[in-house]
Amino acid sequence: MSPATYLDGILAAHRAAAAADRRDVDALLAEAGRCRPPRPFAAALTGCEGLAVIAEIKRRSPSRGELDPGLDPAAVARDYEAGGAACLSVLSDAEFFGGSADDVTRAAAACALPVLRKDFTVADADVADARLMGADAVLLIVAALTDAELGHLLGVARAVGLDTLVEAHDETEVGRALDAGAELVGVNQRDLVTFAVDHERALRVVRAIPDGVVAVAESGIRDAGDARRLADAGYRAVLVGETLMRAGDRPRALAALVGHRVGRRGLT
Repeated sequence: MSPATYLDGILAAHRAAAAADRRDVDALLAEAGRCRPPRPFAAALTGCEGLAVIAEIKRRSPSRGELDPGLDPAAVARDYEAGGAACLSVLSDAEFFGGSADDVTRAAAACALPVLRKDFTVADADVADARLMGADAVLLIVAALTDAELGHLLGVARAVGLDTLVEAHDETEVGRALDAGAELVGVNQRDLVTFAVDHERALRVVRAIPDGVVAVAESGIRDAGDARRLADAGYRAVLVGETLMRAGDRPRALAALVGHRVGRRGLT
């Protein structure tokens, strides 16, 4: 039997909620399609000079506990914009991360940056909800979805105008993401079983991501040195949460991460 991962309990809760959702999905998707035109999330990353940063807003995490439970998402969004972030990532999961739909909505309204709804997407309604919250992109986690679900949800996101960050943890999952048609692939350095961060994981896995796909390194980016190493390896962007949430001066901490020269993949 495979060892339990931290995703198991979270996914069980989200799948149970999806199964209990009695809303009309077609009506939700139609409403989502009538929202304001989305801000271009992927284009914001590729349009930066040097390494782009997706700056994350989260109150707590299952692995690290409380980060900033009383945060004002609008104020944090403005701090990140001032520090040079290309995009935002906002946790909306309430039970495990202390987030909410309101966190996404308020962050999106407070700045001009495109926003990723960071959550555990398992159903069409989750995609529609992201759009209705004011998000411009949605997260799909390869380890959480079957191949059929992954391909289907990518299509649903595109149909309502959302970009999609497809998250993988190893070369096999990168392959599944690419087979599904992912154009924006994140490599999460956090181990699914132990919760530990492997700071070499992203450097190994980046070789599996073709040049035409936007590569994003996630988790464990502690400082400018980490950001520079990932940029040298060919990552176009990094997603940074805990380091920024714990920083006393968030704009200054963020400014140290952006703009590093992006190297060619496979040369490190």
